[in-house]
Amino acid sequence: MLTGVNVVLGVSGSIAAVKTVEVAHELRRQGASVRAVMTDSATGIIHPWALEFATDNEVVTEITGSVEHVDLCGRSGWGDVLLLGPATANTVGKVAAAIDDTPVTTCVTTALGADVPVVVAPAMHEPMYDHPGVLDAIDRVASWGVEFVDPRIEEGKAKIATEEAIVTATARAAGDRPLADEHVVVTAGATTESVDPVRTLSNRSSGRTGRAVARACYVRGADVTLVHDGPDVPYATVERVESAAEMTAATRRVADSADALISAAAISDYTVEQAPEKIKSGQAELTLTLEPTPKLIDTVRADHPDLPIVGFKVETEGDDETLVERAREIRERAGLAFVVANDASVMGDDETRALLVDADAATEYVGEKQGLGARVANELGDHLSSRD
Repeated sequence: MLTGVNVVLGVSGSIAAVKTVEVAHELRRQGASVRAVMTDSATGIIHPWALEFATDNEVVTEITGSVEHVDLCGRSGWGDVLLLGPATANTVGKVAAAIDDTPVTTCVTTALGADVPVVVAPAMHEPMYDHPGVLDAIDRVASWGVEFVDPRIEEGKAKIATEEAIVTATARAAGDRPLADEHVVVTAGATTESVDPVRTLSNRSSGRTGRAVARACYVRGADVTLVHDGPDVPYATVERVESAAEMTAATRRVADSADALISAAAISDYTVEQAPEKIKSGQAELTLTLEPTPKLIDTVRADHPDLPIVGFKVETEGDDETLVERAREIRERAGLAFVVANDASVMGDDETRALLVDADAATEYVGEKQGLGARVANELGDHLSSRD
């Protein structure tokens, strides 16, 4: 996600500074190189040695004759993006007023003047976050194109955003945005059909691939709607559903404003009429009558004949030739941009193997599901640009 990206990590004097070691680690896990800059107040909360260890680079705690702010954030500087997190109310106000009395604010001013992307993750007590002057400062800085990662409002505090939210926002700010101004709808994970008020029918899909696709589309500039039976995520507007019928209805609704649909969910092929009460156990035999569910991509295609749709196809038998043949069948039937085909054996695993099948070719992907998400997002970007 951040391979080859140089991140300048600015740390100000919030107690959330203790989180920056893990933020730095996660940035590096995603491929970034990181160099940290700290205010004097921040060094009273976390020792610079901790960030030196986390970044594997010396930490800037003062601006010297080496003009560290220019070296890091100038027009020909080292940094590709500056991440200011945590950002206190004091620091946000100084950034808005171009007050450069700390190494961190000096770096931010330099970055903004040099058109280096800046991401800010505020952290403070909630009353401070609600102060009109702080809100005005945030609005002013945001109007300059700075990306703010909203804090989590909990226990009377505006707590720093999650590492996932911060790293994702940093990747979005630092990279190209081939999906900018595109609304991409992604379905992910399993659906669940109720047998009775207690029991359900479902499948083994974890939703990891779909979420990876949604995150990758967001990083590439898209506005993403994620339709799944799961929690809120920082990179998408979530439509929470449970059954196949709910997923189909929600997807049809949000597809009205979509520029593309990626149908990565493992939607139940069959449903059952729910019993009004819990079915008693101990029966020697129990028969459930299953009824087929409508195919989501066929339903959406009928609503939107020209909408680019990416399909997913899972099989449990046959070789690659069979998998490609069946992927092409569904592609031609529903008029899909391309199909991601894989074997059911990878469901629930971190690693995956898939074939990306279009009209002319089938290309193999082997690796982490995050990487597959990036591959799908890139292919979608290429497809949309070819239509322009």
